[in-house]
Amino acid sequence: MSLERTGTFVTLDDGRPAVRFTRTYDHPVERVWRFVTDADELAQWFPSRAEIDLRPGGTITFSGDPNMEDSTGRVIAVDAPRHLSFDWGGDEVHFDLEALDGDRTRFTLTNVLVAEDTAARNGAGWELCLAALDAKARGERFEGPHAGAEAPWKEIYRAYVDAGVPSGAPVPGQD
Repeated sequence: MSLERTGTFVTLDDGRPAVRFTRTYDHPVERVWRFVTDADELAQWFPSRAEIDLRPGGTITFSGDPNMEDSTGRVIAVDAPRHLSFDWGGDEVHFDLEALDGDRTRFTLTNVLVAEDTAARNGAGWELCLAALDAKARGERFEGPHAGAEAPWKEIYRAYVDAGVPSGAPVPGQD
C-alpha cells in the first residue's frame, strides 16, 4: 500500500497545534454525517469503536483497539449534520462537513493536539484511517488494517517527519 502525506500541521488561532485533513466525497452531507456518527460506520474506518451519545456533554466510549485501553471522551459540540467535536485522551477531534454542489460533501478532520510532538504520529495514523474511509465512500473494501501496530503507518510517518512535522511522541504498540 502506498500512501501520500495529505495532512497539514497547523497552529490554530488560540495557539494550539493541530493536524488537519480535507477530503471531498461524492455523497450528500447527511450520508457523510453517518460516516462520522454511527458506531457501525465508524468501526469501518475510525481507530477505535466509538459509541457516541450525540449531544454536547455526551459520553463517547472508545473500545476495541488492541494497543489502547478502552476509554471515554466527551462530546464538545454538535451541529448536525455539519459539525461534531469531542475530547479523546486530551486531544480534540473535530469533523466539519460542508455541502457542495451535486450532492458532494467537503469533509474536514482537525485533530487538536495536547502535545505538538504527537503531530507526525497522529498524522500518519489518520492517513491510514482516512484511506479506509475513502475506500468506504467509494463503495470499496479497505484491505489490511487501518489502525493498530500492524497497520502500515511507518512509511507515511517518515514522510511527516521528513516534511518537518513535529515528532518524537511514543507510538502505542511500538514503544
